[in-house]
Amino acid sequence: MNIMSHHPSFEHIRSAQIKSLNIDVVEFRHKKTGTPHIHLAADNRENVFLVGLRTIPTDSTGVAHILEHTVLCGSERYPVRDPFFMMIRRSLNTFMNAFTASDWTAYPFASQNRKDYFNLLDVYLDAVFFSRLDKLDFMQEGHRVEFENPDDATTDLVYKGVVFNEMKGAMSSPTSVLWQSLSKYLFPNNTYHHNSGGNPEAITDLSYEQLLNFYKTHYHPSNAVLMTYGDIPAAELQERFDTQALKRFEPLDRTISVAPAHRLTSAINVEESYASDDENPDKTHVVLSWLLGESIDLDERLRAHLLSSVLLDNSASPLMQALEQTDLGTAPSPLCGVEDSALEMVFVCGLDGTRPERAAETEALIIGVLEKVAETGVPQEQIDAVLHQLELSQREIRGDGMPFGLQLVLSGLSSAMLRGDTIASLDLDPALERLRADASNPDFIPSLVKRLLLNNAHKVRLTLKPDSQIADRRNELEKSKLAKMKSALDKKQAQEIMSLSKALAERQVLEDDPDILPKVTLEDIPSDLTIPENTVGEIASAPITRYAQGTNGLVYQHVLAELPELPDDLSPFLPIYSGFMAELGSGGRNYLETQALQAQITGGISAHIMRRGDRNDEQKVSAYLMLRGKALLRNSDALAALLNDTLCNVKFDETTRIRELFAQVRAAREQSVTGSGHSLAMTAAASGMSPNSKIAHEQSGLLGIKTLKQRDDTLDDPKELKLLCEKLQAIADIMQNTPRQFMVVSEAENLANVEKGLAQAFQSNQSANFQPYQAQAIREQRLELWQTSTDVNFCAKAYEAVPSAHEDSAALAVLGPFLRNGFLHRAIRETGGAYGGGASYDSDSASFRFYSYRDPRLVQTLNDFDESIEWLKSTQHQPQELEEAILNVVSSLDKPGSPAGEARSAFQSDLFGRTADVRQAFRQNIINVKVADLQRVAERYFDSNKASVGVITNKNQAGEDSVKALGLQVFEL
Repeated sequence: MNIMSHHPSFEHIRSAQIKSLNIDVVEFRHKKTGTPHIHLAADNRENVFLVGLRTIPTDSTGVAHILEHTVLCGSERYPVRDPFFMMIRRSLNTFMNAFTASDWTAYPFASQNRKDYFNLLDVYLDAVFFSRLDKLDFMQEGHRVEFENPDDATTDLVYKGVVFNEMKGAMSSPTSVLWQSLSKYLFPNNTYHHNSGGNPEAITDLSYEQLLNFYKTHYHPSNAVLMTYGDIPAAELQERFDTQALKRFEPLDRTISVAPAHRLTSAINVEESYASDDENPDKTHVVLSWLLGESIDLDERLRAHLLSSVLLDNSASPLMQALEQTDLGTAPSPLCGVEDSALEMVFVCGLDGTRPERAAETEALIIGVLEKVAETGVPQEQIDAVLHQLELSQREIRGDGMPFGLQLVLSGLSSAMLRGDTIASLDLDPALERLRADASNPDFIPSLVKRLLLNNAHKVRLTLKPDSQIADRRNELEKSKLAKMKSALDKKQAQEIMSLSKALAERQVLEDDPDILPKVTLEDIPSDLTIPENTVGEIASAPITRYAQGTNGLVYQHVLAELPELPDDLSPFLPIYSGFMAELGSGGRNYLETQALQAQITGGISAHIMRRGDRNDEQKVSAYLMLRGKALLRNSDALAALLNDTLCNVKFDETTRIRELFAQVRAAREQSVTGSGHSLAMTAAASGMSPNSKIAHEQSGLLGIKTLKQRDDTLDDPKELKLLCEKLQAIADIMQNTPRQFMVVSEAENLANVEKGLAQAFQSNQSANFQPYQAQAIREQRLELWQTSTDVNFCAKAYEAVPSAHEDSAALAVLGPFLRNGFLHRAIRETGGAYGGGASYDSDSASFRFYSYRDPRLVQTLNDFDESIEWLKSTQHQPQELEEAILNVVSSLDKPGSPAGEARSAFQSDLFGRTADVRQAFRQNIINVKVADLQRVAERYFDSNKASVGVITNKNQAGEDSVKALGLQVFEL
């Protein structure tokens, strides 16, 4: 294949082969509009497309974000109101989404099916460049005012809108507030000064006309970049680009770009507040930040990342060590590090869990570390460890969670948007070699510290304090604004509001003709799942499973220890044991020495507990500790030795370190609630369904967070801390005598050497008296409401169902997307204004769960869950609805991962009885599901009187009479 071959409407600019990624990168330009096309040619059938547009807001109304949503609500060739979500249902995509960043908006998708890929390409090109932008869609997705009772002008006005509620949820996160507040001062004059997602208080100022004008100036091919990855030839793609969109445009008469920030001539110190139910001053965040050079300067970007990693990469790094060990705060800030997605980079470091009056001391601590590094430098092995991490990252083939090709495309997108050298940003090897040469100079790091930080006047110190009144003040301001708006309405204006509300409601229930859109069908589904094959053997008197996968020179090692029956006083501490074991000293080293060694020889070591219910009985649970790590081939033996030390020779007597880790985990878990509230609510609702779901709620769910906070509050007592360490050591001692097995992934020619290294590192262990973990059966209703600081709600309802081997499991799996596609999406998102909602079957807990995400409603949403079941039972459904739901499930089952991730998934499935044959049979059962099966299981399993409920809300919502009437048990988070 000639990678430089192109369509006549394009010209070839340049090409490069990136051997470390096994891709060819080719840059083309559309002759007429100047639109760049950057193609990553790879021998991979999972093809990726992305169109990115420079979107430069000048305020915080969220215009770019609202436009991202509204663009996907109908276009010239596809005049239906919801083509994006309709195509999700009619596709075998492995990824579909849209992103709004601070200075660009991107529309990416991926698919392994050529027909599906070109279907999606046609819809995306038309949506982006020929969007209808109906005013009613702007009202639905952005914001609108309605009367509380839409038909009664005597009731109060309220704000509604998907993005409005999404950003209320996003800005409930202290970390989001921290970053937005910091950006406001770091960037005094350009687009980063504003909240591109939209500040809820400013979103309601955006007019429909402003949205249209922003679209006209920003959504033009001359302001766009096209990026693709995969095995479809560039010329074939370009024919579609030109025919479907580009040839209809003339060049744009302006250049849209970001202006550099006005530089501060002296440092500034500022204070801001965030909403919190707890006005404890110890919940304050203090961060220092510096504005650095331009991110499109690749050498400068790598220098900034090298410096950041040397300072902060792990607990042995000088600045991270100081931030973790200080008594000034409880944990390093989650913002620590370099942010390089904007025109100019930002370096941030600081503390969570401090006090406002400690801001100057925190700054002095940080500056003191920097001055010491500037004076004495750092050991060369620390610099070499960071360079090793950069090399490993460049070579690793990823793809779990997001397609590998899309990860590569996104890694080059910011450079493309800022008109930098995209090929250089992907091909890091030459720049890494230059960096390696520069870093061999002992003065390199000291000079970087001085130039980028100590002698840099563009510095901001931000103190972010909790304020328990700020949410009430915002609510009062919103009510006052709406009351003033209502008092100024005349009859005609009030009638217009009601008329628009009615028109939107009618549009939301309008049934579009789905045949307008292209689709794939059940006939397009591949016949079989692709599952990696393995070979088995034995080392150290234990089984070993080997997977030969194309890993580009990396090796992945896994050690599994079967979970034993633990005493009741130890069981609650198991997740702490697994979470801390790779963070402590081992093999006779202290934790700082072990952290440094990990950075030098591995790409990371982690441990977690795996539990799954039996295929035939969810009450029977198997459980394992999995310890895993990855490394370049040359470090395989050293990785095996380190894994052995981590499992067999860990130091649980480092009390100070364990205290630090506990505080860090608490901070991270507390901050996770508003981002993963729907998952936490579902876990709470299903917590009475099975042993697994009960443990998940108690150890990693809402109850786990509450318990973690309570336990953390006791650990300043040395006796309690010592007792914790003793319990962790007791678990470690028990884990030495449990049955083990091993799993490795590497290229076929390297497997024997990897296995040999593991065999040398691990000795046989005694497990004659082993008693396997046994779960206590549970099947009971739960009704829980959890209060925390959030401006939106997360709602869940769960029903008892069946495990995966049951004949109804396939129908229950299809039922989730069937209800989402046909009822829940419209009721919860479009009409209700939540950011998202749906339903899913969980075979491990043998439950079926409904959920909503960043939801302004509560009681009405719980009612909508019930209404979806009635809709299923009482409506005459079309074959297309069923086919779309089946496609959704199959595409999720068929979604590829990284080479190592696919092997791990296959291994874990086998481990818990989900063999390749079982998985293939279940997939075929999915394809064979009928509508009658869905209605039958709905009748059989959904009794609203037996439903369990889990809700996350705020204290005001929890106090409303309609919520109290639900009879939920109230918990304070």
